[in-house]
Amino acid sequence: MSHEDALQLLNEWVENERLRLHMKQVAAVMKAWANERENLPEEEAHKWWLAGLLHDADWEKHPNDHCRVIIEELERRNIDPSIIHCIASHGPRHFGVEPETTMDKMIYVFDELSGFIHAAALIRPTRYEGMDVKSIQKKLKTPSFAAQVSREDISDAIAGINTPLDEIIAFIIEHQQTVG
Repeated sequence: MSHEDALQLLNEWVENERLRLHMKQVAAVMKAWANERENLPEEEAHKWWLAGLLHDADWEKHPNDHCRVIIEELERRNIDPSIIHCIASHGPRHFGVEPETTMDKMIYVFDELSGFIHAAALIRPTRYEGMDVKSIQKKLKTPSFAAQVSREDISDAIAGINTPLDEIIAFIIEHQQTVG
């Protein structure tokens, strides 16, 4: 699926601008990780971007069938099975598909944390500018802040990779702040 086709699908399926932004942010962070940390060729990094971009495409209109509907659409379009598995594994507690590959594990890591960090940016007068890792870690310990974000999922996802939470937070801050 081309970049343009993926964005068209996103725009057709997702009306909520905040949800679109979240999906674009996860896509940007996924692609940056694939490029910078995994040193993947562009074709593979594009798969990471696609998974990030489309992971919540059916959430708004089909919350009770989340993942199932977008996966059926992507299967119909003969999208690479690794992208489909990645999307299915982005919330293993909810969907029952465990992250297996590095791409799967990273979308699980980035999904909740990306949204959490963006919520923190929204309450700051300077948004992402000057945001630091310690302030995010402090907010993670405050259950009332972004209460809908599962700290359990964040902990579980971080436990599945070999990168400390503070590095992940710094990476997300750096790479998602330019997504608009």
